[in-house]
Amino acid sequence: MSKKVHRSLFGGGGNALENRKLLNFWARFCISIANAITFLILLWLLFFSEVQETSRDYVGILCGAYVAVLAKSTDYWFKDKDDAEDKETQQLHAANGGNNKVEGEATNG
Repeated sequence: MSKKVHRSLFGGGGNALENRKLLNFWARFCISIANAITFLILLWLLFFSEVQETSRDYVGILCGAYVAVLAKSTDYWFKDKDDAEDKETQQLHAANGGNNKVEGEATNG
């Protein structure tokens, strides 16, 4: 009798390495969304809100700083890179002789 593995979009089933990779993806995705929302709020404060003159200078400085944050976030998502998790997966795959099945893991189907 094989054990049924429940997989979800946020991890919780299957291989521990795959769960960690999936949770890391969601953490990075949420941080990127939070950065974008923060930048949009700063733009709204700068152009569409009544802000004191001294505070407007600070908001402008923060907008400039957030351009660098958004650039790094864009580089992360769209730049070709060697990910440490991918290397770890390849090493695990090579160590298992091409057999990625983890002991006790059920196959789908």
